Amino acid sequence: MIPRLHIRTHTPHDPLAEALGRPVSPDEGLTEYTVVAHWPGLDYYTLDDEQKIWTSAQWAEHLEDPYMEHPFAASPADDRHAIFHLDIRLHPDDRELTGPEWAEAAHRLARATGVEVPGDERGCRWIAVQAQPGRLDLIANLIRLNGSWHTQPADVPRRVSDEARRIEQDLRLIPVRTAQPRAGARPVLTASAQLATILSQLADEQSGPLTTVRELVEHTTHQIARQPGASDDAMMLRLELIARRLHSVQQDLDTTAAQLRAAAPPRVAAAPPAAQHSPHRSP
Repeated sequence: MIPRLHIRTHTPHDPLAEALGRPVSPDEGLTEYTVVAHWPGLDYYTLDDEQKIWTSAQWAEHLEDPYMEHPFAASPADDRHAIFHLDIRLHPDDRELTGPEWAEAAHRLARATGVEVPGDERGCRWIAVQAQPGRLDLIANLIRLNGSWHTQPADVPRRVSDEARRIEQDLRLIPVRTAQPRAGARPVLTASAQLATILSQLADEQSGPLTTVRELVEHTTHQIARQPGASDDAMMLRLELIARRLHSVQQDLDTTAAQLRAAAPPRVAAAPPAAQHSPHRSP
């Protein structure tokens, strides 16, 4: 199970389109088999006899509503990019999960990312979309129902990774990194495994070099936005696009590393032959 955290955006349309694998449409209805889970407060927005099959465009509008209801809500960095997007992908050889299993995984990941807090009735709006084989997308608006901005924990990547490992174990899925050397054997990394390790280091969201560059670019953008007087909108847009491209490169590197590991597990060097002793015979 490979999790990927996307850079926050201002609109849910692009994340929803990516989750569906096709453009958002006002004519396509998404059933409970596609939107497999959502924030608990959604039940208060629909009547008991109301049809709950919304179009993809209506789901996007539902996630976008907090912008309209709270026009001054902003993050601690004074931005309005409130749309959070996480996707997870199963191992290529994993079994097909059932609807309830996808829903369980969605709620557990929502709690791990902090967008769902048990018992909090004024939390964030979020939905989980399962529209492509072996993939689940969690999309949320970080503007809470009371107008405050939901600040996620700083260690969200680690929390998501740890929860993904627990879900793999509980649902008996194939772990991303599987290496079972024979008893007495010494594991040897193949060229593919070595390359996967390098790519993972580059894509690391905590201490990777691309993360450092991206954070510097984002910091520069925020500094320009806070300068008194008219800001350079063209420069800010260019820096924002650079940050998004860097994040996209990190995601591609992470996916490639996972595929290399799955396709080429570590070779195992043969164990040295045991010393053979000739049997002792009595005279």
